[in-house]
Amino acid sequence: MPASPLDATLRVTEIFHSIQGESSRVGLPTVFVRLTGCPLRCVWCDTEYAFSGGESLTIGEIAQRVAGFGCATVCVTGGEPLAQKNCLPLLAALCDSGHSVSLETSGALDIGGVDPRVARIVDLKAPGSGEQKKNRWENLELLTSGDELKFVLASVDDYDWAVTACRQHRLFERCAVLFSPVQGQLDPAQLAQWIMDDRLPVRFQLQLHKVLWGSAKGR
Repeated sequence: MPASPLDATLRVTEIFHSIQGESSRVGLPTVFVRLTGCPLRCVWCDTEYAFSGGESLTIGEIAQRVAGFGCATVCVTGGEPLAQKNCLPLLAALCDSGHSVSLETSGALDIGGVDPRVARIVDLKAPGSGEQKKNRWENLELLTSGDELKFVLASVDDYDWAVTACRQHRLFERCAVLFSPVQGQLDPAQLAQWIMDDRLPVRFQLQLHKVLWGSAKGR
């Protein structure tokens, strides 16, 4: 048992400073803390290098590295960050340090224990991902106006599924909803046209970091 929450350890793939490429925070200089490990295997995953490896760091060491960048905005991502139980105290510690913190999570794991100061960016898996059955639908009831729900879409079938899910669960009224095309599988202009034709109150987004650098790492 750690003597202090700051002594708890996590496996970390990388910590880096870049431009946020997704969510309503797109374009903001951000420090990314990418935790190691993920129980999902989405067919279009672009961060497979985070499935294993990494280094063991205490929460205190992570917070110190984050502080060294002198950046107010922090994103904890993965892999699937919530797969590590010490992600929760890490998020709280980063908030305690005065950072504006977001969490990028697949939505397959319970988000109920996340510090309320954290913006939860939940990625609901469409059928084309191959991981639709992993969606934890109970999470939708926990979303607030400070959270965001992301759909990554590879086809018109994924799009229709996402629209139906949003309407059935009244998600448009609950929080910001983001629709993104899978790079190389769904034409971004086509997705934008569907959104406009259906008058959907969603945010269309591309992965800005890939536009800038062609990299999932955003650098």
